[in-house]
Amino acid sequence: MKKIVINKKFKIIAVAILLALVIFLVTFLCIKGLKKEELELSSYKMELSYNDESKVLTGQEEVTFVNNYDNMFTYLYLHLYPNAFREGAKNPIVASSDIDSAYPNEASYGSIKIEGVTKEGQPLNYTIEGEDQNILKVELNEEVYPDEQISFTIEFSTTLANINHRLGYGNNTINFGNFYPILCMYESGVGFKTDLYHSNGDPFYSECANYEISLSYPSNLTLASSGQLITAETTNDITTAQLKGDKIRDFCFVLSDKFSHASTKVGNTVVNYYGYQNDNNIDSSLEVSAKAVETFNSMFGQYPYSQLSVVKANFLHGGMEYPNLVIISDDVSSEDVAYVIVHEIAHQWWYGVVGNDEYNHAWMDEGLTEYSTMLFFEENESYGEDFDQMIDNATTNYKTFVRVYTNVTGSVDTSMDRPLSQFNTEPEYVQCTYTKGLLMFNSIRETVGDRKFFKALKDYYQDFAYKNATPADMIASFNKSTGYDLEGFISSWLNGEVVIQ
Repeated sequence: MKKIVINKKFKIIAVAILLALVIFLVTFLCIKGLKKEELELSSYKMELSYNDESKVLTGQEEVTFVNNYDNMFTYLYLHLYPNAFREGAKNPIVASSDIDSAYPNEASYGSIKIEGVTKEGQPLNYTIEGEDQNILKVELNEEVYPDEQISFTIEFSTTLANINHRLGYGNNTINFGNFYPILCMYESGVGFKTDLYHSNGDPFYSECANYEISLSYPSNLTLASSGQLITAETTNDITTAQLKGDKIRDFCFVLSDKFSHASTKVGNTVVNYYGYQNDNNIDSSLEVSAKAVETFNSMFGQYPYSQLSVVKANFLHGGMEYPNLVIISDDVSSEDVAYVIVHEIAHQWWYGVVGNDEYNHAWMDEGLTEYSTMLFFEENESYGEDFDQMIDNATTNYKTFVRVYTNVTGSVDTSMDRPLSQFNTEPEYVQCTYTKGLLMFNSIRETVGDRKFFKALKDYYQDFAYKNATPADMIASFNKSTGYDLEGFISSWLNGEVVIQ
């Protein structure tokens, strides 16, 4: 065998190259790990106390803003959604056709009052701004650069209206949706998103954040909430619950002295159902809730949270989604309750984990959620819903809407991608975001085939988990997953060019 002689100089070069490669790999992995660790989320720590006699929630909220943007900030904006419920608000919170169902007694009003803003005990300047007193501007008194963070504390009190809504009290439940100051989204090149509350749809847009909540309330009430319950102690008829929610987009809770609770487990998630005492459909509602989680886990990807509560409540619309909690109106008929439960649970994937600007691009979560609801019934035939018939019914409903509006007004705007304020009526909003949205996703499925379509949904869920996706993000994700260039196809649906026959 021939002996191979390796030049000493070559040895040194080879060792040097190998050493450089090792250093590069170690550095790359360390940097990658550090980046993952350094990608912190903003957080909200609240101490809350609810007085059921006055219907007032008092709160101290520590906001920690983590600057994950490329901009420097000297002030921040926060939404004050409860001020949409105040007397004299310019923007109606319910459509005129919903007033009777919204107010169980007579007109009633609520609001949020900012008692003060401090940083390390020192007052910060703040102003209440916005067309409807809907924005809190906080002057930070320092510059917050990228990757830096700042904490400040807001003292506030929220007064509830007697209204069957996300925020308010009815005859059976006390609903706390959007009750606290929450950071406005910031978009590079655009600025802070300070859109008004609107009666159409869900006028919300937020980042995922970490929540720690201490909530005191009368012990005769039962609590259902976002996050998870850590501890609960009762003293002198007051219960204090410690709650925690990691990587969630919002925080909501509901109180009632009428709740009856049942639960089961799906994978790593405890699924709760809160009905009213003496309800005869608690077991069936819990069953469909669990089946929805199981189906969507398989269809889209695992639900990442340890609990999900489905809560029957006073609410003028069919249902409403929040992280780890969905509200189901107690006015929903027994024939429709399963559909509403499935729709709201689908929102845990499309809004909860994968977020979007619900004010300006409502079709992204509503259209996909409505189609996901139909996919559930296609997958679970035992519930007696025929998928093809559901698509036919949606098509008929949409065509009827277009025909009626055209006959009455002479024309109809069928574009999907527009702000909530640009939909003239609630039916127009529903038909262009829910109905046309589901028909668009069904058309994409028919174009690319089942295998690629369902792969696209799983990829989209994985790629944008805990983020906010834009329409361009969704299109690019679907293009990559399916191998089709769908930009022109989807755009024609969004801008109203598609004519549904």
